[in-house]
Amino acid sequence: MPMPADALEAALRSAFPDAEIEITDLAGDGDHYRARIVSDAFKGLARVRQHQLVYAALGGRMGGELHALALETLPRTGS
Repeated sequence: MPMPADALEAALRSAFPDAEIEITDLAGDGDHYRARIVSDAFKGLARVRQHQLVYAALGGRMGGELHALALETLPRTGS
């Protein structure tokens, strides 16, 4: 069963409450998304580690409810 965009956003907001999150359904099927996440949690971390944090936040949904997720993760800049 596909993962609705609001469920994806809720899972990400739970893990990254300070984040600016943009979700785009790439195929209109609830199974292929792009997520842009800007969070203080990513500050000083390598891109691979940032993505690992996102996958951990999804709690094993990748490959099941969620088939594909293109990620753009960025640390928050400025004060």
